[in-house]
Amino acid sequence: MDSSDLEQLCSHVNEKIDNIKKTLSLRNLGQEPALKTMLNKIGDEIIVVNELLNKFELEIQFQEQTNASLKELCESLEEDYKDVEHLKENIPSHLPQMQATQSLVNGTDHDPEERVKVEEPAPVKKPAKERSIKEMLFITTDDFNSVPAYMKSRLTYCQINDVIKEINKAVVGKYKIMHQPKASMNSVNRNLYQRFINEETKDTKGHFFIVEADIKEFTTLKADKRFYTILNILRHCRRLSEVRGGGLTRYVIT
Repeated sequence: MDSSDLEQLCSHVNEKIDNIKKTLSLRNLGQEPALKTMLNKIGDEIIVVNELLNKFELEIQFQEQTNASLKELCESLEEDYKDVEHLKENIPSHLPQMQATQSLVNGTDHDPEERVKVEEPAPVKKPAKERSIKEMLFITTDDFNSVPAYMKSRLTYCQINDVIKEINKAVVGKYKIMHQPKASMNSVNRNLYQRFINEETKDTKGHFFIVEADIKEFTTLKADKRFYTILNILRHCRRLSEVRGGGLTRYVIT
């Protein structure tokens, strides 16, 4: 082995020794009380930064959902505008003119004795007024922002309102049967009607409510952990309340 190879080997060994010394030095520094406190603070800061990054991710998801909804709304409005413009440009020429109609009524173009007697149309019988059904109001962005982060987790504003839409389907489905004359009910609706009556209590009298069985009957929602998390959020936002009794939880629309 010549001198240059020996020098190279020595240099390599010395470099390894220096790296070991630095590692041992850093390890020893971590045991010093003052430096240990600093390292703990750095660790806490890293946790805070990680939580902020999670919040940013949720906000980005929310903004993307909102942007998609606004895009759909704009497209719908553009279609409506085109329809209105088409109607405006294609008004039928055979529609009665106000001036001619008024002239006929006043009889200015005819002798009084030759006026045509205009028969009044028979009064139209108004359909029976449908009983109104109270539906749950959708949450606003302010409502969503007021929900604690631990409660909503990774749920988005749109996902919560989608569940409200399904809950309203259950409410409408139930109370359409409740308001239906019993004589016109089939056997399935009679059984449902009887269940609805049995589930009522003095605390739910005069209120609109559903139970888990109604969710299964009228919607495709699954009563899983995510569903109950959203129910907690809706209680927080005062969209519903709970009435328990007889081993049953009633979700009252507020």
